[in-house]
Amino acid sequence: MLSLQDITPLVLTFNEAPNLERTLKRLQWATEIVVLDSGSTDATQQIATSFPNVRLETRAFDDHTTQWNHGVTLVATAWVLALDADYVLGTGFEEELSGLPGDADAYDAAFRYLVFGKALRASLYPPRAVLFQKSRCTYVEDGHTQALHVPGMLGHLQTRIDHDDRKPLTRWLSSQDKYALLESKKLSATDPAKLRLQDKLRLTMWAAIPASLIYTLLVKGTLWDGWRGWYYALQRLLAEMLLALRLIEKKLKDDH
Repeated sequence: MLSLQDITPLVLTFNEAPNLERTLKRLQWATEIVVLDSGSTDATQQIATSFPNVRLETRAFDDHTTQWNHGVTLVATAWVLALDADYVLGTGFEEELSGLPGDADAYDAAFRYLVFGKALRASLYPPRAVLFQKSRCTYVEDGHTQALHVPGMLGHLQTRIDHDDRKPLTRWLSSQDKYALLESKKLSATDPAKLRLQDKLRLTMWAAIPASLIYTLLVKGTLWDGWRGWYYALQRLLAEMLLALRLIEKKLKDDH
């Protein structure tokens, strides 16, 4: 049976002042939180060090996979709770952690997606492995982001995490373009037979764009979340458009 003393939260940051305090407030049960910062120029580091259980470390960013794996090496406990700086633990999360049997290599969690502090009824954000045994799991590159390689059993947490990113829209747009470039390289290099349906649609360089809007608004039902639902749906639409542009750009360069 796990205890909270067996678990260290690990949070990666870069200019996360709009988010970090809310995240750290829900981690006050932890003996130690490791915050690995990439050289923030806002108040991120000051916010982190205002919490007595935070150990702030810094490392220049090269890529997400290497940064996460480095962060894991800084953790002293057997279990790591890996969180983005805009992940806020749901009510009862620590109680569930302390009651886990600990017989899995990792546990994933589902998310509530918040827009301007209010939850949507649904989103496209998938469950992610967030709690894992340090000695058993490692991060590997996966397109624009990283994925946790879990060699054995994957368990499932019942308590959800709130994804509540309040950084400016300009920051989101800048990040999405970088993600689109990396994702286009991954999709172009992958055997089409191994791709998911949504990735096959993306490779058409047009079909994923209207499909994303229709699926988000009507199938997921964000249309009924008012302007917050439209805000999220249009964000997903823009993300698909940027990816399509990067795929077209690559095709044109290859054909030149």
